[in-house]
Amino acid sequence: MANAIINTQDSRSGDLRPGTRVDVRNRYVGAWSHGFEIAEHVQGDGYRVRRVSDGSVLQEPVSSEEVRPERRKQGLWWN
Repeated sequence: MANAIINTQDSRSGDLRPGTRVDVRNRYVGAWSHGFEIAEHVQGDGYRVRRVSDGSVLQEPVSSEEVRPERRKQGLWWN
């Protein structure tokens, strides 16, 4: 099943699963930053995220409003 779709969200709660690639909202300028994945769900409404480039887990958890599933580029120069 090489073409199977992998569900990266828990169907009961909408939580993102560990390993899911995500974008994280930059708290300073409000833009979305790429290159992160969910490390773990923390108690309450948040996540601990890992930077994919070096595997570092960020110390501060981020709220569910500050992460979104990674948006893939469409191959166009403006995306």
